[in-house]
Amino acid sequence: MEKYPGTNCNLPTKFYSPLSTTIHLKRTNVLKGTTSLLPASKSISNRALIINALAGGTAELHNLSDANDTQLMLRRVGSTDPVIDVEDAGTTMRFLTAYFAVTKQQKTLTGTARMQERPIGILVDALRSLGADIAYTGREGYPPLRTQGFAGQQRDTIRIRGDVSSQFISALMMVAPMLPQGLTLELEGKVGSRPYIEMTAALMKHFGASSTLLDDKVIIPPTHYTPAPFTVESDWSAASYWFAFTALAQDATISLPRLFQSSLQGDSVVVQIMDILGVRAVYDGGLLTLTKKESAATVAWDFTHCPDLAQTVAVVCAAKGIRGSFTGLESLRIKETDRIAALQNELRKIGADLVEDSTEHWTLVPSQQLPASASFATYKDHRMAMAFAPLVTVMDVTIEQPDVVRKSYPNYWNDLHAFGITSA
Repeated sequence: MEKYPGTNCNLPTKFYSPLSTTIHLKRTNVLKGTTSLLPASKSISNRALIINALAGGTAELHNLSDANDTQLMLRRVGSTDPVIDVEDAGTTMRFLTAYFAVTKQQKTLTGTARMQERPIGILVDALRSLGADIAYTGREGYPPLRTQGFAGQQRDTIRIRGDVSSQFISALMMVAPMLPQGLTLELEGKVGSRPYIEMTAALMKHFGASSTLLDDKVIIPPTHYTPAPFTVESDWSAASYWFAFTALAQDATISLPRLFQSSLQGDSVVVQIMDILGVRAVYDGGLLTLTKKESAATVAWDFTHCPDLAQTVAVVCAAKGIRGSFTGLESLRIKETDRIAALQNELRKIGADLVEDSTEHWTLVPSQQLPASASFATYKDHRMAMAFAPLVTVMDVTIEQPDVVRKSYPNYWNDLHAFGITSA
């Protein structure tokens, strides 16, 4: 596949060796500058790559994310190889499963050991009911799997759970316009991460496909995608870590480029959350500039539609002495790791905890006294590394397996270095 213009990849790593098993960060409590390497949104990039492929693959996509998930999608979506290894990229696995199935391509999709523990049965069952021939090559309901063809559309309405992964819904939405009868998705139960469903609908519209989003239903008529140039905005999930640095530093003025005020990304709600936690955000001259303000003593938030912000918020609350009342964390258990357990383990190292009061409610108990230094495990999870790194503003920090950030923000450590954060 040809290289897309504006893809920011292969930037040099200057701050640490990618082979390092740890990175030791020295306490730095004053941060001033601009994050020049803030990545583009991988969520938008991955959707744009799938839809563009369905449209014929001819549109120019600008500013694609340099995150490993997107670079994997870029290489895999047009691959002629019979075996597709998505490594640890859950979005890539789910979107490509639907894409290869409906476009009648015979592929075996596999990934890391953790990927083979992440359930995909809900999506596969839905695709099978539509007419896809998909077989598991290992454990039923989990990758690896093999797409073996599409016999023709068997039905135009399917019911699917909305409380497990919005990526299953988005995968079906993107291929729906290609079906002769279109598709109606009836969503069962609580629908999580709805902004990602809205993001998918907006990108489909950009490429010429319409959809109707109701509270418990998505209606998509049959049509043909039309190639259209597209530029990807910066990633609000990546930006959230800079809100954390600002919240925790003694003094900070941090500017973030290419963030849209009317964003497609649900994680743009970080502006509202961090306003409670002591960060003022102002748009000025094409940049979003963050400065410090007074914070609240407590915070209550439902993360149903922004689960990727939960780790960042939990760490900030833990370090600032802010008690948290959280809901909507259920989906964290089936991410790159069990993020609930990982957070509990690592927060306890600084005297904090995330207490599960019930199946739907957690209390963040903040630290009463932070240690002078701490070492944090990352559990092969990029967001664990990036969420705990801002603690460098209040202590010396060691991050184990720092290269996990390549999944979504490969130049994260370089950006920290540009702010004067040094490694031992």
